[in-house]
Amino acid sequence: MVGTLFLVSTPIGNLKDITLRAIEVLENSDLIACEDTRRTGKLLKELGIKTRLISYHEHNESERAAQLVELLKTGKDVAIVSDAGSPGIADPGFRVVNEAVGAGCQVVSIPGATAFVSALTVSGLPTDAVYFGGFLPSKKGARVRRLRECASISATLAFYEAPHRLAESLSDCLEVLGDRKAAVARELTKLHEETVRGTLSDLITEYGGSNVKGEIVLLIDREPVAGHRATDEDSLTDRYRNLVAAGSDPKKALKQAAKEEGLNRSEAYRRIHLDGDADS
Repeated sequence: MVGTLFLVSTPIGNLKDITLRAIEVLENSDLIACEDTRRTGKLLKELGIKTRLISYHEHNESERAAQLVELLKTGKDVAIVSDAGSPGIADPGFRVVNEAVGAGCQVVSIPGATAFVSALTVSGLPTDAVYFGGFLPSKKGARVRRLRECASISATLAFYEAPHRLAESLSDCLEVLGDRKAAVARELTKLHEETVRGTLSDLITEYGGSNVKGEIVLLIDREPVAGHRATDEDSLTDRYRNLVAAGSDPKKALKQAAKEEGLNRSEAYRRIHLDGDADS
């Protein structure tokens, strides 16, 4: 009987964000594969867990993945953790999952904190659709190309960014995407947590000359709908309100108003929601 590969999410800052299930799995696994044995060792010490650790990071991922799958084949249960958050999200994990699945091993996610999800929910930007782009490229040319590829995506854009590159990245975002609404979430769940909201130009003013520290998530609103006028949104919202006032169920009213305006339900919901309506 083969073992199980557990993908265990760990806190992104505040240790109290560890889940009871994560603690149980880490205690009962035969081995924990982690990015940094020292960092994960401190977490395990806080939790009173003595499970053996092995390193698993971008530099040994290929070799370690094969070793871990061989352990799974012998019936051992293996847990994978990243330094913080969910393994596989802008961190190693994909290769061993892929090989474990190919070997017929069971793979189980133990959910928990993920920085870009936490940032999205407090950003004040639309949450009906999100595009997560990981870390933006470090060099300007590649970064601009990536942003151009993302420019027309109909979703809130979410990126991780290093503090020493934040000002340059914000400048490139403004150049490529225009002055969209945006937010910078920094040091989430930690002592110096902050979320600054505004337009990209506002954020450049805020962070352009500052010595930024900590882990950062950058969120940017989607491209404005081409040809969309304020009167169009007013018409959509008014139509929705009138249908509800006439006794229509909010969900049915939203669907009907969207159809009449030639919009999909998600886009109609976003516009009406931003106007303070739509409880569906």
